[in-house]
Amino acid sequence: MPPVDLEPVGFDSIDAFRQDDLRDAFRVFQRSAKTILSSDAALRPAQPADAALSRVCRAALSIDAPALSNDAARDFFASRFRPFRIRGAGFVTAYYEPVVAARETPDAEFRAPVPARPADLVTLNDAPISGEAGEPLTSARRRPDGGLEPYPDRRALEEGPPDLRPRPIAYARDRVDLFLIQVQGSARLRFADGRELPLTYDGRNGRPYTSIGRLLIERGLVPQNEMSLERLKAEIRALGQEDGAPGARLMQENRSYVFFRADSSPERRDGPIGGQGCALTPLRSIAVDRSLWSYGLPFWIAGTIPWRSAGAEPFARLMIAQDTGSAILGPARADLFFGAGEKAGALAGLVRHSAEFTVLLPRDAEGGDD
Repeated sequence: MPPVDLEPVGFDSIDAFRQDDLRDAFRVFQRSAKTILSSDAALRPAQPADAALSRVCRAALSIDAPALSNDAARDFFASRFRPFRIRGAGFVTAYYEPVVAARETPDAEFRAPVPARPADLVTLNDAPISGEAGEPLTSARRRPDGGLEPYPDRRALEEGPPDLRPRPIAYARDRVDLFLIQVQGSARLRFADGRELPLTYDGRNGRPYTSIGRLLIERGLVPQNEMSLERLKAEIRALGQEDGAPGARLMQENRSYVFFRADSSPERRDGPIGGQGCALTPLRSIAVDRSLWSYGLPFWIAGTIPWRSAGAEPFARLMIAQDTGSAILGPARADLFFGAGEKAGALAGLVRHSAEFTVLLPRDAEGGDD
């Protein structure tokens, strides 16, 4: 049991549970189940799946999903999980996979290098080191003598000496496009000839994440009710992105810096790869706090958000934890994956809403029947 305040409830208390397409949710759960039962390590390890969740995963993989009815899918979740409402205020944001114009070599228009993972980067999920101010850092730089030191922050990696700068995979149009890719954690680069290169998260410098949108609101540059992804990009571009310009300095206040790898694997063709290591599904996959939750856990999330259009409307769906993020902290906190492209990005940028969270935990973990 994660150390959170949980209230046991019945499935009959979950509004719209019988109206959701649980066949779709079951297929997404099967994808997580396959990853949990494999020997593949997660890209960003979370709380390990316990024996009870593993048993449910094995049961799921024994079922032929295409032949499953919605009633049978509902029975699967209702018989093998027990719902617990997470007490306290819940909050959701949303993210998406950008499709960004790029070039293989820099030119006058495309100058922002998309960074590959450096050879000296060491990921420290289980044994973080301390930063200059004593903050825990989940990545470090391996020195030539074998020791570890804090990895340079965003400003040093962008403006420091050439030997600090990561090898470029390709070149985005500007720092705003690169910043967007890094915040979302994946992207598809689209070249002038129409080719696309999928990118997958491949580590970060371990520095704390800071929300630039929140800084724009706190400093009175953008009213909170007007904040959106498009407004954020426009404000930063208006402030300037060259070294030392206010827009560049603002982005550098987010000291976190993400690295990528080109990914043409078969799994990547199904969607961006989340922290669990499997492809994400629009409006079914969520990012959660990996220090509290296991990947693969189902969450019923209900709220009123702009998920089909710019107007907020009821949202009530069974979501599967398959990803994580540096800003996703707390038990009733999730980032909803909205899909790829401009429409998904426009809607995702509008979501900062309260929501109710109900986590489904395996029944035998709670003293019930398997």
